[in-house]
Amino acid sequence: MGFVTITDVRVTGDLQHASVFYTVYGTEEEQTDTAAALKAATGMMRSEVGKQLGTRLTPTLEFIHDELPDSAQQLNELLDEAKRRDEEARALAAQASYAGDADPYVKPKEADDDASDDVDDELDELDEIEDRDLVELGLDLDDFGEEDEDGLDDDELEEDELRD
Repeated sequence: MGFVTITDVRVTGDLQHASVFYTVYGTEEEQTDTAAALKAATGMMRSEVGKQLGTRLTPTLEFIHDELPDSAQQLNELLDEAKRRDEEARALAAQASYAGDADPYVKPKEADDDASDDVDDELDELDEIEDRDLVELGLDLDDFGEEDEDGLDDDELEEDELRD
């Protein structure tokens, strides 16, 4: 027998059956021999468990080789491979350069004074066109006074202030 470690024991609620999970430190041959030895000694171990428990029923024992250490080793190998690939990608990225501009969506800023003057001029033109359209429709420009944040025009605003 190789070096055996019991990793887990699962017992049914009625204590009729116990699954004993184990690992073996050693070669494949030692693992195979250990499995055979545990199977051969199951009856003797069940008798000893029955004596130690002192219960009416003694559970049947089933020895199952625990694959967890093998799975953990495979996961460790995969993590090492991922780490190695990340380091390779980081090294390539450090030497990389942009194919074009660093940020192709950023446009150079123009002088703010010229841009704001143009916008003000365009707004003034729109106001003039709006006023001209209202006059052509035969509407009085005073009917369309400026409104405050409550939606009241100049006349309504004065009335509202008088009431307050």
